[in-house]
Amino acid sequence: MNSTIIAPLAGTADVRPIHPLWMRITHWLNALAVVILTMSGWRIYDASPFFPFTIPPAITLGGWLGGALQWHFAAMWLLVFNGLLYLALNIFSGRLRRKFLPLSFKGVVHDLIEALQGRLSHANPRQYNHVQKLAYLFVVLDLIVIVLSGLVLWKSVQFPLLRQLMGGYEFARRIHFVGMAAMLAFVAVHLVMVALVPRTLLTMISGRAPKTL
Repeated sequence: MNSTIIAPLAGTADVRPIHPLWMRITHWLNALAVVILTMSGWRIYDASPFFPFTIPPAITLGGWLGGALQWHFAAMWLLVFNGLLYLALNIFSGRLRRKFLPLSFKGVVHDLIEALQGRLSHANPRQYNHVQKLAYLFVVLDLIVIVLSGLVLWKSVQFPLLRQLMGGYEFARRIHFVGMAAMLAFVAVHLVMVALVPRTLLTMISGRAPKTL
């Protein structure tokens, strides 16, 4: 009797949310922060471009350099505190280990080939394939690089060692820009995958997979 109560019956559906509430809230707050940081960052870049192009003003935020900096700093604090909370909850809840490990080079190559040939299965929304694992872990590392390079740009004198590790102030600007470009590339691919598998968006909103596909 006791063993029947403790152990779930064979074939019983897992009723736990695919994405817990804290994960969904922090995910959308991170997404909001990235959008604001990107658009305001483009306006800041336009004030002193280091590549032979500028960003169209229509897709920037802030209207002028001072306004863009205010938006940028506000979103920066949102990203830092919300991102730290997101990372801490993932680590201490064990979700980081369950969702993203193990990860192997062989598995990434296999799943990448399957994805390019249109044969990669998305039958189980609770389980990430190796390409997804690598992409999400890359995003975490990329955000860390963006924040660290941003600190050099914001408080260069206060972080001399970090500035030196980044190759100096001007090189840190380029690292910051390339890091945001890499983030946008991930977002673009992510949106394409959402369009191909719409239920991933529904699970990120409700926490559960739709009953009908």
